[in-house]
Amino acid sequence: MVCIGRVYLTSLLEVILAGRDCLVAGDSCSSDETCSPRLRTLRQCVAGNGSMKLGPGARSQCANAVSALLSSPLHGCQCKRGMKKEKNCLSIYWSLHQSIIHGLCMSYPYETVQRDYDYVRLASITADSDVGMTTVNRCLDAAKACNVDDLCQKLRTEYVSACIKPTAKSGLCNRPKCNKALRRFFDRVPADYTHELLFCPCTDTACAERRRQTIVPSCSYESVEKPNCITQMRICNADYVCRSRLAQFQYDCEPSKTSANGCKQGNFGACLLAYTGLIGSTITPNYVDNSTSSVAPWCSCSASGSRREECDNFLGYFTDNICLSECHSAHNKGTLPDSHLHFTLTHQPFRNAS
Repeated sequence: MVCIGRVYLTSLLEVILAGRDCLVAGDSCSSDETCSPRLRTLRQCVAGNGSMKLGPGARSQCANAVSALLSSPLHGCQCKRGMKKEKNCLSIYWSLHQSIIHGLCMSYPYETVQRDYDYVRLASITADSDVGMTTVNRCLDAAKACNVDDLCQKLRTEYVSACIKPTAKSGLCNRPKCNKALRRFFDRVPADYTHELLFCPCTDTACAERRRQTIVPSCSYESVEKPNCITQMRICNADYVCRSRLAQFQYDCEPSKTSANGCKQGNFGACLLAYTGLIGSTITPNYVDNSTSSVAPWCSCSASGSRREECDNFLGYFTDNICLSECHSAHNKGTLPDSHLHFTLTHQPFRNAS
């Protein structure tokens, strides 16, 4: 049992009031003479062969460090998607959660902040254009709604420009720059707009192709050949942000055969937001064609060898996931129940369209 003094309890209270932010928790731990050396030990334990530097008894030292830190502000801390210093925050989170040797239970890295869809506002933006029309094209309406919102229009223009502009040297697009702009768009623009652009229902191939082109797949998604999914997962897991987005997606979109709506967590809005959180990463998902609503990352399991089952399970989270498909279907029908409209967001409440 770790003895916690008055100063330490004060620091713990500050972290709780700060929403258990891992950056705050890390600062609190680093400034505490009891917590700080244990955090340094843990980071050595999880830094590749770092445990070798600890010498004999490394396993015991690592286990003791984890045990002590589970009673510190670091335990239970999370980060905000799209926050400043997001990667730094996540590095602190994973210091405590990534080491398999300690048998830690997997949690999810991002805070959940409740926020609701504003379908009424979206409807009011496009209502005038629908007068006299016998059918409503929600994909076109989504584009119109984005164009009259300053933030949505600005960041959409930025990512499209970044994704279509060829580099002077190769003549190809700058994929890292494109992906960064896409992440900025999906992290900062209200989900009211981004979800309508990405998940709008289509009844013909022209509409479906427009929807598929939302993320400029020629730059952000496709390549000459499909890499193996295991390779893409390894690259993703080496990056704190990608690893965290994937962990959040697998938590929020976990399927369940016993759940009434197909989702173990029962939160459609959170699942859709977690899906969009993957866009702009190594495992960016998108519509696979313009004739269905099937989605998948641009990778294959054809040469996975002994890891074929692991690969199929990863790909199945996109291609054969009742939770994800039910979320998409409910969004298309406009039938997301109130209890499912809560998801993680970090931007300020959006302004009235001018």
